[in-house]
Amino acid sequence: MRDAFLPFSPPAIGEDEIDEVLDTLRSHWITTGPKVAAFEEDFCAYVDSPAALALSSGTAAMHLALTAFGIGKGDEVLTSALTFCSGVHVIEQVGAKPVLVDVDATTLNIDPDAVERALSGSNRPSALMPMHYGGHACAMDRLLELAISYDLTVIEDAAHALPASYGDRAIGDVSGDVRRAVCFSFYATKNLTTAEGGMLTGDQELIEEARLWSLHGMSRDAWKRHESHGSWFYEVVRPGFKYNMSDIQGALGLAQLRRLPAMHARRAEVARRYNEALSSLGEVQVPAQRPGIEHAWHLYALRLNLEQLAIDRDRFIDELNARNIGSSVHFIPVHLHPYYRDMYGFSPEDFPVAYNEYLRLVSLPLHPGLNDEDVDDVIEAVSDIVEQHRR
Repeated sequence: MRDAFLPFSPPAIGEDEIDEVLDTLRSHWITTGPKVAAFEEDFCAYVDSPAALALSSGTAAMHLALTAFGIGKGDEVLTSALTFCSGVHVIEQVGAKPVLVDVDATTLNIDPDAVERALSGSNRPSALMPMHYGGHACAMDRLLELAISYDLTVIEDAAHALPASYGDRAIGDVSGDVRRAVCFSFYATKNLTTAEGGMLTGDQELIEEARLWSLHGMSRDAWKRHESHGSWFYEVVRPGFKYNMSDIQGALGLAQLRRLPAMHARRAEVARRYNEALSSLGEVQVPAQRPGIEHAWHLYALRLNLEQLAIDRDRFIDELNARNIGSSVHFIPVHLHPYYRDMYGFSPEDFPVAYNEYLRLVSLPLHPGLNDEDVDDVIEAVSDIVEQHRR
């Protein structure tokens, strides 16, 4: 057994990030400025998007996307029942109604068939917010077809999905005939981190509108007002928010983006080793990867075949902890949380796939800092627990 605890997902911060932040601190400009602008430009190129807006969080990106698209009171927004709560909170916060949809049992992404059933109901939703679970892209071709047929705005929750792709299109690419935006998170545990932060990608018109909302609704940001030829004058043109990213965060993002290909390669290698070692165990189910998908491998969400084990998921996690292996669960389905349960009268069985899969989910450590011995320790721990507690 390991002597030291193996964290589930620590940030991968190195000397490049430290140097970029020090450069920012020495520049005397630490709020939104040149580093953020450079980060936005480089990020656009990375995900093949025409425009991007760096923000304080992925949640801010989703809230701004809904606001900039004019989604609000009287609208309904379809989204996954198996997602983090913030992706549903923002729908409520703009005055719209979240309509939960069950997930596909293979990928745990929103189920396109369930989306189509929801769209054929009497109330016609205005928008769709698919979430790319764990870093595996949703069935976007099918979802975009539905969006065209039903005149839906699509706002993708890509908090897990950098860098992910389907076919020859990166998550973040918004080309096509659908009103569309993509929202990324750079929280401390994400594949690219700025400690806190996020990015909204979309066409130029959307990003210009979102930018107005992102900093108090002001017509000029602080950098433009205080540069050498700037003017102190500004006008408030929207009842905006305080969602801007600082240059300290932008500096982290620039360095992380340069390292992202190598960090992603290591994540994929760890996932490959887990798959090879654990797929032979009948008591667990390894994550799926459908053809044509480049998986971001933000999560390695193992699923327990509980009928073949004498312990439940919570006991399994306790056993991992006892072996100094960190883990987590992604996610508690939205309809189980008291606010949404009570507000909409949900019961656990209303979304049976999300509920049943939640009961057997365990996210194993997955980050670029894992060495081969760490990976061996995780494999050994899972195998040992299965051996001790199989029926």
